[in-house]
Amino acid sequence: MIGSTENTHRVWTRNWAVALIAGGVALLLALMVLLFPALERVYLSQLGKREASTLTLAVEGLNGSLRRFEALPGLIAERPDLAQLLRDPSDTLLIDRVNDALHQTAEEVGLSDIFLIDRNGLTHAASNHWKDLSFVGQNFAYRPYFTLALSGDQGRFFALGTTSGERGYFFAEAVRDGTEIVGVLAVKFTVDAFEDAWRDGTNDILVQDEAGVIFMASRPDWHFRSLEPLSPEARAAIEDTKKYPMDQLVPLQTSQEVFDDRFRKVEITDNSGGTERFLVQSQMIPEAGWKVSLLTPSEQAWTRAVGTVALSALLLLLVGLIATVVIQRRIQLQERIRAALSMQEELEHRVTQRTAELKDANALIMQEVEERRAAETLLRQTQTELIQAGKLAALGQMAAALSHEFNQPLAAVKSFARNAGAYLDRGEPDKVRQNVGMIDDMVDRLAAISTHLRNFARRPGEKTEPVLLNRALDSALVILEPKMRASGCRVNRDEIDGDIWVLGGQVRLQQVFVNLLSNAVDAMNDVPDPVVDLSLDMDGGGVHVRVRDRGTGMTDAEIAQLFDPFFTTKEPGKGMGLGLSISYNIVRDFGGTLEGRNHPEGGAVFSVTLKLAEAPSLAAAE
Repeated sequence: MIGSTENTHRVWTRNWAVALIAGGVALLLALMVLLFPALERVYLSQLGKREASTLTLAVEGLNGSLRRFEALPGLIAERPDLAQLLRDPSDTLLIDRVNDALHQTAEEVGLSDIFLIDRNGLTHAASNHWKDLSFVGQNFAYRPYFTLALSGDQGRFFALGTTSGERGYFFAEAVRDGTEIVGVLAVKFTVDAFEDAWRDGTNDILVQDEAGVIFMASRPDWHFRSLEPLSPEARAAIEDTKKYPMDQLVPLQTSQEVFDDRFRKVEITDNSGGTERFLVQSQMIPEAGWKVSLLTPSEQAWTRAVGTVALSALLLLLVGLIATVVIQRRIQLQERIRAALSMQEELEHRVTQRTAELKDANALIMQEVEERRAAETLLRQTQTELIQAGKLAALGQMAAALSHEFNQPLAAVKSFARNAGAYLDRGEPDKVRQNVGMIDDMVDRLAAISTHLRNFARRPGEKTEPVLLNRALDSALVILEPKMRASGCRVNRDEIDGDIWVLGGQVRLQQVFVNLLSNAVDAMNDVPDPVVDLSLDMDGGGVHVRVRDRGTGMTDAEIAQLFDPFFTTKEPGKGMGLGLSISYNIVRDFGGTLEGRNHPEGGAVFSVTLKLAEAPSLAAAE
């Protein structure tokens, strides 16, 4: 009953600790979610400050262009030909000369248009005189820049050209004949280049005039729109000066919210219903009365805030998990300590009781001694059985290796024996003798392989000598010829000029190529026309032999384990995963390398690199 109460108390303590940790983690997660708006606000502020330089660059670019062209109309207006033309507008030769001069000046300074207007607003000469939509003959008396220049002040005005249909900024100065104002010279530069540059950035930029109309923007669909509805007075002024097309003065669907003293948050909904959120910061150009605004997508800050909350949540969960494990381990340790103390108390009680009983139970003690001796004997027997089990496990591994190494030669012997029987039935003794000779060679080879498997465990004194690479390749192809014929596999083999001698052992080297060629054939079981490429090339003091199949290739995980013992990609019962491991160690014993990879055109390719050797006076077979 006491033990049951203790177990209940332990379970309650463990559950209480886990619940406390889970509640703390949940509370912290809820706090992170509540703090998400504040975190997003911090990231938005950082984002706006980081992008402030982009707004400064845009404003400086616009200011630079305004200052660049500001003085030009006054300088050009000083030309005597202009006042002379306004005095005598019927002089066609003078008109042609002025037109050409204005065109040349516009090309040199990068202006869109330069045009000369008389006091009535009629244009007599222009840099675009040769165009179909020329300013010549047009009356611009309704433009504010004309009336300001005619009164002696500098005229400034941004508008959509009523003739050219191009947006541009106009500067105008009075043309004087002595002290008398006889007309106006106006220049225009377009703003398309600025917008093209803005579109390359990650932010959007727009420029509004004093009425709030967006006349420049990185998005063409924002032209002549506004963030807020225009007042009736502003619309009337625009219509009087023909500044913008009235049918396009439609406000954008927006909602605005003040963020701080520098930024504000704006949501813009397009015609399809999609909503975009921006952090907006603005800067004025007082000379022109323009307001330049930089719209930075706020999703970046939202994404960073979400990432921070998610990362914090993961860290909190990890801390909670670690705390849970630590508490559980601590509870388990306490339970073990209590159990040990309980066992110690019980042991002391038993020792006391046993001591009292020893006086009257000497015979029982002797019996216990005998039982202990029997237990020791049983322990020794168990240890012996464990050693024997270890030996049997090692023997099993060796049996697996022997089975794999003998499988291919035995298959060849069986094939040659069947061929010999068939040739004997046909009465072809020469071919029978040839197959029997091949069987004899295979038996010799089995004996050599057995010797090789005994030496595979790094037996000292392993002999490496010059061997003929040609013969190893030929023998391997002969052994696998029945298997290739049965699978319909062809071999594309490079022609070898002369004998190539390499460092190695003849039988072991032959076994390497048998393994690689056999694996290549097995890799193409589902290929309609299986082909194995056997290529060879030499460089420096080495020779490279490559075996490529046309199968499905290997994954990265399979490539990483290619040469591990007992790793195979074949179906159960069709391979034990020893061939490549054995081949790898054989080639390494020769001082060479064996590598496997996927071929760029499909399939797998294995490359054997061996050291070249000088041909001996008499090549000894291994």
